[in-house]
Amino acid sequence: MSKPATRVAVVTGATGSIGSAVCRALAAEGVALVMADARLPQALATELENGGAATLAVACDVRLRSEINAMVDQALTRFGRIDILVNVAGVVSTGSAETLIEAEWDRVLDINLSGTFRCCQAVIPTMRAQGHGRIVNIGSVLGKNGGNARPWIDRGEQDKAGNVAYGVTKAGVHTLTLYLARELAADGITVNAVAPGPIASDMTSTFPEQLRALIPVGRMGRAEDVADAIVFLCSLKSSFITGEILDVNGGLFGD
Repeated sequence: MSKPATRVAVVTGATGSIGSAVCRALAAEGVALVMADARLPQALATELENGGAATLAVACDVRLRSEINAMVDQALTRFGRIDILVNVAGVVSTGSAETLIEAEWDRVLDINLSGTFRCCQAVIPTMRAQGHGRIVNIGSVLGKNGGNARPWIDRGEQDKAGNVAYGVTKAGVHTLTLYLARELAADGITVNAVAPGPIASDMTSTFPEQLRALIPVGRMGRAEDVADAIVFLCSLKSSFITGEILDVNGGLFGD
């Protein structure tokens, strides 16, 4: 077994825009990284290792409990502990409630909500035994605001920006975060979520310009904006914050 690192983070969805930004930001803080994705994130691991980070790349499908358990076992074998879990793994989905097929509903639910729950459940015993842990989930403004589309103004917005399945799963992630925060607080584990607004990426390339114009700060978010919030919630400075759903949306929605 390798010598335990000061802090060890598991990041799912590591190859995506937000996931890779989180990995880079945590590596800059000296955190050892277990980077997991359905596609082995070896290129990112090599990049960060060349910069001096300790990394472990793992192929893991969050729909499969067996692969999640194997990832946790590999993390403990390599680093001896897990201090941080960042649940980034997820899929986008568009479609109105009227047209969405049930298979798509099930797919998005299985990855975005059930996958997040499975990963949380897998690290709880280790974090409890340590008496310390940070869990950060990825929610969304769409889990709060009922969607960005305004079909009463332009029905075409619903076709391009309707996300009923995605929004419902992210609302579920928010509620899961609140429940786990209460359940795990006495064990020294904080559980929070970051709820991004529209983030510039390949997945949002078709985001309607008229909706982009509604963002008060005047731009789409960057993956680094989300990563910076996550790094704070993973830090020792956030020890009195748990059960928080932190909005990172440029003022698009507030509560």
